[in-house]
Amino acid sequence: MSDTERQSFEDALSRLEAIVNELEDESIPLEKSIELYEEGIELSKMCTDKLEKAELRIKKVASEQSADEKENK
Repeated sequence: MSDTERQSFEDALSRLEAIVNELEDESIPLEKSIELYEEGIELSKMCTDKLEKAELRIKKVASEQSADEKENK
């Protein structure tokens, strides 16, 4: 598991925001821009994955709640 995968969603999102701010600086060297871009892509994928997993968990809980309510009627 990479360091990026171990980060919390909030930490990864914060770092992603910092990367965006750094990339907006036009004086940054090309090589550094590419490195930041690659890191940003990795963080973006990780955040998306965590959000998708959270959404599935929420849907599962909501579905179970709905099923329990139907059984109790």
